[in-house]
Amino acid sequence: MERKFSYPQAEEIRDAFVRHGVRYLFIGKSGAILLGFPDTTQDADLFVERSAENGAACVAALKSLGFDLTTSEAEEIIRGKDFVQLKNGPYDLDLVFAPDGIETFEAAWLRRVEVEGFPVCHPDDIIASKEAANRVRDREALPRLRAFREYWLRQRKA
Repeated sequence: MERKFSYPQAEEIRDAFVRHGVRYLFIGKSGAILLGFPDTTQDADLFVERSAENGAACVAALKSLGFDLTTSEAEEIIRGKDFVQLKNGPYDLDLVFAPDGIETFEAAWLRRVEVEGFPVCHPDDIIASKEAANRVRDREALPRLRAFREYWLRQRKA
């Protein structure tokens, strides 16, 4: 399936994370959008592999993107705190090291979908994470995400 839109934030993240060797996946609505889900988002959600080395690479990549990380934020990223929300850069960014509904990064990595060089969580993982989070906004989005998953699977078979 071909993407027919531009997502400059995702492109900047992808390019910086590749330069710094960060292992990550787009997750949440930003991941779904990269797969072709018809929606918009103001931030990006990333599932980052938890390790000190990967965390340090992530900090370097974020700084190269213009994020003004505090010492505390950098330490949280390096140690892989479950959830780190950043609002001190060129756009809002959520780093998730332990998303609800997904057992391990490695399992999600094996199921990932590559879209134009973007490593994206499989729609099943995006849906499982939103189901497990069980927030009102996630429950409201789930029917549309499930319908999109079915459409996406049909398109991949065609």
